[in-house]
Amino acid sequence: MCYIEKVREMKFKRIPVKSSAGNYCVVAGAGVLRLAARELAKLGRFSSIHVVSSPKVWRAIGNSVRRGLHLSGSNSVHLMNDAESAKNLHTVELLSRSLVKSGADRKSVIVAVGGGVVGDAAGFVAASLLRGVALVHVPTTVVAQVDSSIGGKTGVNLPEGKNLVGAFYPPCLVLTDPELLRTLPDREFRGGLAEVMKHAIIADASMFAMLEKNLENILRRDRAALSQLIPRNIRIKARVVSRDEREAGLREILNFGHTFAHALESVTHYRRYQHGEAVAWGMIAASFLGHELGLMRAGDVSRIVALIRRLGPLPAWPHVPTAALLNVMRSDKKTRSGILRFVLSPRIGKARSRDAVPLHVVERVLHFTPRLVEASSRFSGMPHA
Repeated sequence: MCYIEKVREMKFKRIPVKSSAGNYCVVAGAGVLRLAARELAKLGRFSSIHVVSSPKVWRAIGNSVRRGLHLSGSNSVHLMNDAESAKNLHTVELLSRSLVKSGADRKSVIVAVGGGVVGDAAGFVAASLLRGVALVHVPTTVVAQVDSSIGGKTGVNLPEGKNLVGAFYPPCLVLTDPELLRTLPDREFRGGLAEVMKHAIIADASMFAMLEKNLENILRRDRAALSQLIPRNIRIKARVVSRDEREAGLREILNFGHTFAHALESVTHYRRYQHGEAVAWGMIAASFLGHELGLMRAGDVSRIVALIRRLGPLPAWPHVPTAALLNVMRSDKKTRSGILRFVLSPRIGKARSRDAVPLHVVERVLHFTPRLVEASSRFSGMPHA
């Protein structure tokens, strides 16, 4: 290894994640993609490398990925539609057949290069193809870098709800390069920061205060700010999933806002919101719900709503009956015996799950959330969501 590469590698942060199927590392740092082949070689020998990505991601960074992996040949790249509406069993079948036709075997490795949709679908394919092949993530969005690439959750959607078919299948390695965020569209970058805010709300009050103070620099993609923020979020996710890999208890806190978010995505057929945007709305609704139940103070609710609104206008809350949202929420994975479960925050920096929430309170929150946000926007003069 040359001197320049040694210096660069020293700047990478290696964050361990515990898993029953074998521990792995998230290697994070600017330029880590350039050493991807070296990092894969540390895992052992693979018979072949197969990249799963999307056309738009591959156009933007495909050459960099090829160089980093020392990849040759066109049959080693498998492209899929990365729209949330395409995260389904049909896509899983298409990818699986493409991999088989190109010679993938049990000693192959699948490298998922993209955002959460690519990672979820490619991960499920890796878990099921030939009863399991090695998986490596190269996340290219904020959501994927700080959240979805870590913890081994894979899966796809059904018409009845989000992520209802899947498997816990941890990767062998995650390579997180903040430089890949430079080509990310502004809407995706801003939406992805909602997951960063989620981590702060559930586990890191000081990071929430830092976001309040430095959000403008982060939105400008300041390199120094991102180099601190991304590893900090990775450590939160790694700490939680290492203690509760299969979502038996603690890991549920990572779903703060997601019961509402998944319902919003489903009733709009995954076409209105990017995932982070739905999570942003979901966190607002979850904060209002916590306040209605006497759990969260009004001051914390105000801080959360104010910070989320600084991300910029969100796609509007859908004009659908409250009953339609409730029906979808009953299909949520956290539901037990038909009883809705929510992750709520008693104060910024803490979260816990709660069931037996009175249905009329949930209905009231679903009804008034968009109206309260619109009213507060008019009062402050800011663009409303």
